Amino acid sequence: MSTAKNLKFEEAMQQLEEIVTNLERGDVPLEEALDQFQKGVSLSKFCKEALQNAEQTLTKIVDENGKEKLFEDESESN
Repeated sequence: MSTAKNLKFEEAMQQLEEIVTNLERGDVPLEEALDQFQKGVSLSKFCKEALQNAEQTLTKIVDENGKEKLFEDESESN
């Protein structure tokens, strides 16, 4: 498995799902289960950060002067 930093979001999610499936089966030796758990925590953190970065990007807009500002939903200001 690659390190999380070298992965795309979708690849990290797929690896995380595989780890969860393996651990849920319950037939993984303890040492391997601990290693997989640690890898899963790392992948989970990577995915969370990727989603937060995407959210921040999507909530910014560029105004007519070319400056970035936060997107405000019209319904929120009423």
